[in-house]
Amino acid sequence: MEETMQDLQTLRHKALELLLMEEWKSSIHLYDQFISLCETRLSNTHSDPGDENVSKINKSLCLAFCNRAEARFRLRDFSLALDDCDRALELERGHFKTLLCKGKILLHLHRYAKASDCFKLALELHKNTEMNGFLSRCKKLEFQSRTGHFDLTDWVLNGFRGKTPELAEYVGPVQIKESENGGRGLFATKNVEAGSLLVVTEALAVGRAILPEAGDDSSRSAHLAMWKDFVEKILDASAKCKRTLHLIYMLSMGEDDQDLKVPEMNLFRPDAEDHFFHEEKPDTDRILKILDVNSLTEDSVSANVLGRNMDYCAVGLWILPSFINHACNPNARRLHIGDHIVVHTSRDVKAGEEISFAYFDVLLPLKKRREIAKTQWGFCCNCRRCRFEDVIFCKEDMREIERRFESGPDMDEVAVRLEELMKKWILVKGTEKGFLRASFWAAFADVIASERLTRRVGRRIPAVEMLVNNAAEATGADHRLLKLLVERLQKNNGGTETECVMKLARGVFGKVVKQQAMRMLCLNV
Repeated sequence: MEETMQDLQTLRHKALELLLMEEWKSSIHLYDQFISLCETRLSNTHSDPGDENVSKINKSLCLAFCNRAEARFRLRDFSLALDDCDRALELERGHFKTLLCKGKILLHLHRYAKASDCFKLALELHKNTEMNGFLSRCKKLEFQSRTGHFDLTDWVLNGFRGKTPELAEYVGPVQIKESENGGRGLFATKNVEAGSLLVVTEALAVGRAILPEAGDDSSRSAHLAMWKDFVEKILDASAKCKRTLHLIYMLSMGEDDQDLKVPEMNLFRPDAEDHFFHEEKPDTDRILKILDVNSLTEDSVSANVLGRNMDYCAVGLWILPSFINHACNPNARRLHIGDHIVVHTSRDVKAGEEISFAYFDVLLPLKKRREIAKTQWGFCCNCRRCRFEDVIFCKEDMREIERRFESGPDMDEVAVRLEELMKKWILVKGTEKGFLRASFWAAFADVIASERLTRRVGRRIPAVEMLVNNAAEATGADHRLLKLLVERLQKNNGGTETECVMKLARGVFGKVVKQQAMRMLCLNV
């Protein structure tokens, strides 16, 4: 019997050694054996109570569950890690190390209130600054999650140096509904102004790479390696968590989606009860189709804002933002911060309005946009702007403007001729004018950027602020509109803190910083 106890001790020490060496899988394998042997010994004590000290075995077993939970946590196997924590706490309700481990897992899963409960109980047992730090994080994140108030001012003013800010999961005034353009979409549930946060959420997985120069074999290989790494992370996460797999399976495969239901919004909240999610098996082919349709790349604006090398590239899957459809008059933008995506309105949005992104550059004429949509994305946009321009671009005058625009040299004449036509067409007003100005924005940008062209035709086109505001109200705030406005104001009088600039900046970056940091972002856009 002593030899058996010695074997158990040796097994336990070896498992701990592997844990400390961060050999997570090997450590789990030995803890499996150790736990099984301990449970067998406990079952035998019922017939022979004097065989072993039950209290001593339970204490060893509690620590083994705790350590296995830690290893599983490191391997992102959160469900089994939480199960191990609960089994350890059944043996010893006040086990400090387990409470700490469970709190960290719940914090990682964005279950802030439950994480806080664990840390509070742990603090009662062992007062130290680490527990206070965890409790402070829980309080901050719970506040963000409840209010949608995120302040990245210090990080921005520090030049994006240091650790990426920790962000809470946040679901704002949105819901998923059937879209009039087919499929499902995300809709505003109340009136919100430009810059308002709609969704802040962490990716299920992200693949990243610094890519070589585009076009050569090494660039293609780097892209493939990044995609392979991303897919492997998704498949691993879906195999370990039924909630993750269920959320993935709610997304479109781009075909045969008639049977997909409109999900309840509470499914997207981190504290959703497990009974919402059924046990399903990962289907690799189905998951690959879903990733092909729903994966998002980190756009160049985010890379620029965060000061990254322009060769930097990332691809990820963010579930709720995947329900946001494209429109050529988009009303939302996204900013990538670490593994999180921050979705905010880029112009004022009314209750019941569908939230939309621009999947591609929408400051282009209708024909070019449709070509990109068809060849690169496989759909034909039928948004309000496209329907309006479908009629307008049939006019011979508009076709002539388009030909001049495509030929290139006389951008000032394109801008002037468009303004003349819009004055003649009585029914083209306000937003419709913004649509057409956005379609030929490159022409207006050339005029605004050139002192010579401005002197030549400046009186025949609207002022810069009016042009920018009109285009932004029609198609959402865009970093190029902001850049042009800031540069023009700097040339004229050096002042870039007008309400026009600040409102446009809120539409580009969202309400995540105070005015001082917003000015910095405007100057660096």
